[in-house]
Amino acid sequence: MSVLRPRAHRRASARRVLTRGLVASAAVAGVLALVPGTAAAAPAVSSATAYPDDLNGWILEALDVMRLHDIPGTYEGLHRNIMRESSGDPLAVNNWDINAVNGTPSKGLLQVIDPTFSAYWVTGTANDPFDPVANIVAAANYAADRYGSIDNVFGPY
Repeated sequence: MSVLRPRAHRRASARRVLTRGLVASAAVAGVLALVPGTAAAAPAVSSATAYPDDLNGWILEALDVMRLHDIPGTYEGLHRNIMRESSGDPLAVNNWDINAVNGTPSKGLLQVIDPTFSAYWVTGTANDPFDPVANIVAAANYAADRYGSIDNVFGPY
């Protein structure tokens, strides 16, 4: 995939990859459910094939990715932190704090700096800190490592 493609196209491509994985996982789960004694082994997967391109959809899609990668967090915890950090603006950039002064401004819905995004980026999401789903998942992954869950974050982190 070309780096020059518009962000919306990259996000759509990442969603198609995730959706294919969810559909395949759902198919496997359906087969496992038919085999006696294996229903409990079936993975918990969303049956959604499309997510709205808004804050609600980004959070729901991020939660599905987080479940696939065992990253803890809830809708409420994500939403609370997103509203505090960016007011829901996926293109938000903090150009005034110490990170910005040092040349690494916080970006996106959960205001992640580039080194943190790179360290906690999750395969299957866009490698772009301005991509809403990638930003949420990377930030939740960081918060899980540092605080146990994004749900445990009640202030700047």
